Amino acid sequence: MLVWQAPTEAMNSTVDQRIIQAAYAADPASAAAEFGAEFRTDLESLLPSEAVESCVIPGRYELPPLSGTTYKAFVDPSGGSSDSMTLAVSHTEKDVAVLDCVRESIPPFSPEAVVAEFAVLLKTYRVHRVIGDRYGGEWPREQFRKHGIEYKCSEKSKSDIYLELLPLVMSSRIELLDNKKLVRQLVSLERRTARGGKDSIDHAPALAMTWLTPLRVP
Repeated sequence: MLVWQAPTEAMNSTVDQRIIQAAYAADPASAAAEFGAEFRTDLESLLPSEAVESCVIPGRYELPPLSGTTYKAFVDPSGGSSDSMTLAVSHTEKDVAVLDCVRESIPPFSPEAVVAEFAVLLKTYRVHRVIGDRYGGEWPREQFRKHGIEYKCSEKSKSDIYLELLPLVMSSRIELLDNKKLVRQLVSLERRTARGGKDSIDHAPALAMTWLTPLRVP
């Protein structure tokens, strides 16, 4: 049996090198499989630690709300007994995503009380609609609605959102807060490739990680 393994550059020199370079800059693992003739592994890290660290703004722990700036927020609800409940607020400046603040409530806690705290914070940033997952059915919608905040379920899966984060980090089009736990959780994100070639992105077990989901540049 003859097997021929060669990168696109060797097999087809007419392919624009700028396309290949851009693919590697945005998603090295995917580009290596698509253009580099490298076999995908079942499990690998999503984000290089060096790339994540380069996006951290030293000494910036939180940014206050600014007039004339539009903010977005994402929340990861929890029942309060085992998983943390997290919230992130961000905005964009030209083509750069900026993380303004993060909050985490570590269990045990009262979910209703945390929603009330998050609602107060959201209103300081003039945010009246928050995005979240489908956890808890109608419960998150009802609780946030009591405080004048609309809760909308994300149309994208967790894996899709994390994949959108990858090119932002690799191209340094994101500004992260100086938060060691945040950096640690980003670096711990794992990328699994199924037999069909579809990627599944998730954090390592026992880590709550949804702080970065609102950081998408339109």
